[in-house]
Amino acid sequence: MWNWFRDRRRKKILVVSFPGEWERRIQNNIPYYQYLNDEEKKRLQDLIQIFIAEKDWLGCDGLVLTDEIRVMIAAQACLLILALPDDYYCNVKSIYVYPTTVLSPERPMGFFEVSTAPVRGPMPILGEAHHRGPVILVWDVVKRETRHPEHGHNVVYHEFAHKLDMLDNSADGTPPLTTPEEYQRWSEVCSKEYLELCDKVEHGQPTFFDSYAATDETEFFAVVTEYFFSKPENMKHYHPELYQVLQGFYRQDPAQKVLTHQLPQSN
Repeated sequence: MWNWFRDRRRKKILVVSFPGEWERRIQNNIPYYQYLNDEEKKRLQDLIQIFIAEKDWLGCDGLVLTDEIRVMIAAQACLLILALPDDYYCNVKSIYVYPTTVLSPERPMGFFEVSTAPVRGPMPILGEAHHRGPVILVWDVVKRETRHPEHGHNVVYHEFAHKLDMLDNSADGTPPLTTPEEYQRWSEVCSKEYLELCDKVEHGQPTFFDSYAATDETEFFAVVTEYFFSKPENMKHYHPELYQVLQGFYRQDPAQKVLTHQLPQSN
């Protein structure tokens, strides 16, 4: 019954044509969009319309939410699930958007707690994904990273990868997979890659991925997702096995799309 109501509601949402201004914004600001074929673009547009309509959006610290903000965030979030089932963001209810970097409040010490290290002050937040809670994003960071995928950073990909990771009610760096063989392959490849990265970071050696990926397995999955969609050719070259397992999960091959787009078109 719930699925019937959901599908009926979504059909009503999609009766309205995708606004031309929305597509122009995506075309001009999200380079990956140009690599999609017409069928994929239409599916992405449908996902964006449903995503924007179904989620609760809140502008924080005086930010007035505009169509530009909603569309740019929704487009990138939905790129991750372009080839996945529609309800892969069923655990995303609210999206809070701040105009610029925010500081996390200091955690007060417990009454019986004894400090054994300097108290950490407020930390800058570019984005957060809360289990059973909202996704928090910073708009100026979203804009900057969207326009410069060559840097490999994308806060929208990062935080929504966390939400995919949390779909099985556990943030452990492993999103829901379909077969025991997939879980086995995921564990083998990701564990090896993660431990190698940690070792390089510990010894101050250069790494392809941002060193933040060595924080824990959860951050590793979020960071490599950023690179999978932002720098796919490089990732496939330097980390082919890891690229392959992400390709299997997301059911997309961004590196091939980039290559195909770069090939000269025959007359």
